[in-house]
This record gives sequence, C-alpha cells and structure tokens, in this order.
Amino acid sequence: MESASLSDIRNEIKALSPAALQALVLRLAKYKKENKELISYLLFDAADEIAFIKSCKTELDTVFNEVNRSSIFYIKKTLRKALRITNQYIKFSGSDKVEVELLLYFCRKMRDGNFKRRSQPVLWNLYHRQVARIEKALKTLHEDLRYDYEEALEEL
Repeated sequence: MESASLSDIRNEIKALSPAALQALVLRLAKYKKENKELISYLLFDAADEIAFIKSCKTELDTVFNEVNRSSIFYIKKTLRKALRITNQYIKFSGSDKVEVELLLYFCRKMRDGNFKRRSQPVLWNLYHRQVARIEKALKTLHEDLRYDYEEALEEL
C-alpha cells in the first residue's frame, strides 16, 4: 500500500466532519503506543512546556537511578535507553529549547554519574555526540537563550 502525500492527507482531513476526525484520531492512537503518547502530549502537555520538561527530567532521574553498575554492558544499555526516551520527548515537542534543555540535562546526569566515560570509547562518543547536538540546536535559538545555554554547555 502506497501512502498519500501530506498535502493530500491535509485536504482530506479538512473535508471530514468533527465526529469522523475524532474517530480517525482515536483509531490512530489505538494501534501504536508512540501515536498514543504523541496525542497525549499534544492534548495535555504541549500548553505547559515547563511542566513537560520537569516531568521528562523526573523520568530521566528514575532511569539514571536504575543503572546497573555491575557491568559496562548494562551501563551502556541503560544510557541508550535514557537517550531513547530523551529523543522521543524531543521529537514530540519539536522545540529547540526543549531539545537543548533535555540534552543538557542528559549530559549533566551522565557526567555526574561517574560512568568512566574516558576509559570507555562508546560512552565517550555517546557523550560527545550529544554535546555536538546541543551546539547544533543552540545555533537556532534566540541570542538571549543561546547565551544562557552556552554557559551551561561550558560546564560540561
């Protein structure tokens, strides 16, 4: 099955009645967990960005507290899980400010967790890729915000 273009979908949605649109969105949410989470974000969390960032940080705290330090394998696996969660929230928000804020928090937690980044190339590369993403996202922010976040980036 070939999917329609975004403009075709947009035009078709405009023609739908509110009840049909509601049924369509509920059906979409029913089949994939990520779709359901995105709709939940758009309906409940998108209006209050600060509370959304705070809840994301809380979830990241729980993931970082559950790190199994018995083996480097488990550390890497848990850090990738935390990064996957972070990327999902960044994708939901679509905001560069949220991206910078969450990635800075991820890097701070990784730095403060004493995960032996320097002796493990995978962890070192993971950390530096996120710092590079922060630098790239900073270029799109307003100058005042950029200055504040650049100071936080220097701490890393």
